[in-house]
Amino acid sequence: MSGSSSIVAMKKIVQQLRFEAGINRVKVSHAAADLQNFCLQNAQQDPLLSGVSGTSNPFRPHTVCSFL
Repeated sequence: MSGSSSIVAMKKIVQQLRFEAGINRVKVSHAAADLQNFCLQNAQQDPLLSGVSGTSNPFRPHTVCSFL
């Protein structure tokens, strides 16, 4: 039983390696350039870069209520 189970395990490994070998890969330099272009194109809408207006900011400090 152990011999046939190791053959099945090896077949699964070979199948996984063939699948991974068939994946289209992108060079890191190309992916980094695409990421940089995306960030530059969307910088106008990024609230971390452009800030949030005081009226539309849901996290702005609220006024303090005082009870008499």
